[in-house]
Amino acid sequence: MANTAFILFFFAFSAILLMSTAVDIITVNQTVTDEGNGTIDSASEVFRLGFFSPGKSKNRYLGIWYMKILPRVVVWVANRDTPLSDTSGVLRVESNGRLVLSDGSGRVIWLTNSTRSVVDNTTVAQLFDSGNLVIRNGNDGDPKNYFWESFDYPGNHLLPTQKIGFDFRKGLERYLSSWRSPDDPAPGNYSFRINIDGYPQLMGYNHSNVIFRIGPWDSVEFSGLRFLEPDQSSQ
Repeated sequence: MANTAFILFFFAFSAILLMSTAVDIITVNQTVTDEGNGTIDSASEVFRLGFFSPGKSKNRYLGIWYMKILPRVVVWVANRDTPLSDTSGVLRVESNGRLVLSDGSGRVIWLTNSTRSVVDNTTVAQLFDSGNLVIRNGNDGDPKNYFWESFDYPGNHLLPTQKIGFDFRKGLERYLSSWRSPDDPAPGNYSFRINIDGYPQLMGYNHSNVIFRIGPWDSVEFSGLRFLEPDQSSQ
């Protein structure tokens, strides 16, 4: 009787432990599904990756948000321009280094541009406590060797340790862009980026029109700080 009670306690404790342990990695043999309420939580449960519907929209998006802040604050969205119309979304890691989001019919909704010529079954996707989602070799944690990372593709939030500007090694520009509306995370009219014509300086844009500039940096402050009249015509 005592042994039976101990076994029951052991399994109950193990179940509680498993439920309370954050899963921050998925491998090529695992998927995250919307219908199964699948998520990836960073190790210290700061951020969560999963499916959500913004505002009053019924569309479904794959995004990253703060776990312990209410109401929900979404800091990154994968399929900003290509929403899912239902809860059939499936996220998977491919052995060639890509992260792929598809719908119930198998149609690709969004994928990363991280295809590799060598098939690697140790490829993993990992969500860090910084809010950065990365694809990497499961045996190599060196950031210089990441296949892809969400920090290279900001949305409307800039997180601590995240950078904006040009990365000439990777051949990309990182910049912030507004949501179209609280119900639609597609890129809106406003962006915040570094202009490298002459001395680099931070600039805010409404479409292609400069609405404010902060810079260049003179080692003390951003010189030439000036704000133009705010434009309230769109978001």
